[in-house]
Amino acid sequence: MEKTFKMAIKKIVVIGPESTGKSFLCRQLADHFKTVWVPEFAREYLLTNGKDYTFEDLSVIAKGQVEKEDSIVYGPWSMVHSKSSFIPRTLFIDTDLYVIKVWSEFVFNKCDNRILTGIVNRKYDLYLLCNTDLPWERDELREYPDLATREKLFHHYKDAMINQEIPWTEIKGGYEERLAIAIKAVENIL
Repeated sequence: MEKTFKMAIKKIVVIGPESTGKSFLCRQLADHFKTVWVPEFAREYLLTNGKDYTFEDLSVIAKGQVEKEDSIVYGPWSMVHSKSSFIPRTLFIDTDLYVIKVWSEFVFNKCDNRILTGIVNRKYDLYLLCNTDLPWERDELREYPDLATREKLFHHYKDAMINQEIPWTEIKGGYEERLAIAIKAVENIL
């Protein structure tokens, strides 16, 4: 009978306002650490359903983000054969429920309790908070091209990070500097 074992995956979440390089950084980190990453579900949802979203859509998006993450964390390699050639040690996640909380409160001045409960119950190992110091890039889904609004949103995220217990690192500078800061922060928890 072959042995199986459960592998603990270090989960690193990349958060921040739109157009701060979150997806790009997740791809870079996954490549660097030779692992996988979870794309942002909201992008997929809004491209399919249209960008005129409602308060209720944010709960659907939150559920989709969690399911997408869990499909990897608890997927085929969570209980793997010891002969497996690929067992991810780290998982990079492009946004989490904090992003949906900030988004919901910023747009609708309220947040669904299921999202808040999810924040409390989900466990991560590190947050990487992307600063707004990259130039804003136009995208069919992006809503806030002005720097003042993006900086206001950044401070909402920073406040969330300060008021929780998981380690976090601010990611800023050019793309190479951001990657170097992120790699060092990840290596510190491995």
